[in-house]
Amino acid sequence: MKKLLFLVLTAVSFHAVGQSWGAKKIARSIKKTAAFQQAHIAFALADVHDSKLLAHYQADHYMTPASNTKLLTFLAALQTFDRLPALQYFKSEAGNLHFTPNGYPLLLHPKYADTLLLSFLKDAQQWTYHPPKVDPNRWGDGWAWDDFPYYFAAEKSAFPIYGNVLTLEKTTSGLRYAPDIFTLRFLAEADEIPPLQREADSNVFKINAPALEIGKARYAPFRTSSAVFLQALSHALDQPITTLQEIPEGAVWEKLYTQQESTLYKALLQDSDNAIAESLLLMIAHETSDSLQTQHAISRVTQKWESWLPDPLSWVDGSGVSRYNMFTPRTLVAVLQQLYKQADWKTLQDYFPQPLNSQPFLKNKLPYVYAKTGTLRHNHNLSGYLVSKKGNIYVFSLMVNHHMASTTEVKQGMALFLEEIYKKLR
Repeated sequence: MKKLLFLVLTAVSFHAVGQSWGAKKIARSIKKTAAFQQAHIAFALADVHDSKLLAHYQADHYMTPASNTKLLTFLAALQTFDRLPALQYFKSEAGNLHFTPNGYPLLLHPKYADTLLLSFLKDAQQWTYHPPKVDPNRWGDGWAWDDFPYYFAAEKSAFPIYGNVLTLEKTTSGLRYAPDIFTLRFLAEADEIPPLQREADSNVFKINAPALEIGKARYAPFRTSSAVFLQALSHALDQPITTLQEIPEGAVWEKLYTQQESTLYKALLQDSDNAIAESLLLMIAHETSDSLQTQHAISRVTQKWESWLPDPLSWVDGSGVSRYNMFTPRTLVAVLQQLYKQADWKTLQDYFPQPLNSQPFLKNKLPYVYAKTGTLRHNHNLSGYLVSKKGNIYVFSLMVNHHMASTTEVKQGMALFLEEIYKKLR
C-alpha cells in the first residue's frame, strides 16, 4: 500500500497532467487573470525532448505571433549557416574588388557596425558593384504604411548600409548625422513636430533641433535604392564605385566571414531588431536560391520542416511586423525544441533574453524563464524555455491576442501564470 501510495502521489505531482494541468484547470487559471479577460489566449508546454504536450489550452489555435516570428528566422539561420557570410566578392588581376550583395546588414550600422567588413572594402584600390537581378521589396507583406517614420520599420534592401536609417545626435559641439548625403530641413520649434522625421515620399528629413536631447541618438529610415546605397558607400570610401550588371566570364566568387554571429543573433532575440531579422531571411534566400526574395527563403525552409511541424505555417516576413503571420503555440513549442537540438543550451541562454527577470512591476523575479517576447498593438506573446528547480528544461508558448488591458498588465498576468506553472514542475 505504501508503494502504491507513493506511485500515485508521484503521478499526480507532474505526470498525470490530465488531472492536475488539464485544459479545464488552465482555463480557470486564465479566467481569474483580469488582463486576459475578453482576449484570445493560447498556451502550450512540453518537455524540451518530447513532442507530447504536458499542458495546453487552445494550443491548436492560430494566433498573431508578432516578434515570436523571429524564433523561426533564428532556427532557419542556424540550420542554413555554420558561419554568416558578410560579402561575396572576387579580385581581378588589376586589383579591382568586384562584390555583390547577399543581404548582410552590418555595414556601417549605427548600433552593430562590422568594422572588419568596412576595413576589407577600404583596403581595395578600385571597386565594381554587381547589383542583384531583382531587388527585394522595400517592405514586407502586411506591414503598416504609417510605420515608415520609425526605426523598427527600416526598409529591406539587397545591401543595407547604415542600417538603412539616418542617425542624428545632438552633442555639446553641434549635430552629428550619418550618412551625410541627404537633404536636412531645420524647423522652428513646435511641440507637435518630432525631433527627426522623413518626408513620406523622399529622402528629405525634417529636424526640430531644439527638441533634440544631448547624447540621445534619433533614427529615421531612409528610402533605399541601388543609387542611394552606392552614393552612401562611395561617400564613406571617398572614392567612386563602378556598377556592372554582367559578371566577368570565369569569375569565382569568394565569401568574406567576419564572425558577427553573436552580434546578429543577440540583436535578433534580445534587441528584437526587425531589420536584422529581415536581412537574415534575405541571406538565407541568397544562400539557398541565389535570390534576395523573402518568400524564397520561407518556401525552402518550410519544405525542410514539414516532417516535424504540427501545423501549417502562415509566414510572410522575418521580423513579425506583419499581421499576416499566424502560428499555433504548439508550432512555436516545436520550433523551440528544434532550436535546442541545433544549438547547445549554454548558447541559447546567452542569446535568449530573460524578460521576466528585470520588470519593476513584478514582486518576484523569474530568472528561470528564457523567452522571446512578441508585441503588436493589442497582442503580446511569450515563447521560450522554462527551467525547473531541479534543472529540467521545458518549452512553452503563451500567446495573448486582442487584449484590451495594457501591455504591462498582460505581462503581469503572464508572469503570475508562469510562476504557477513553475511551482508544479519537477
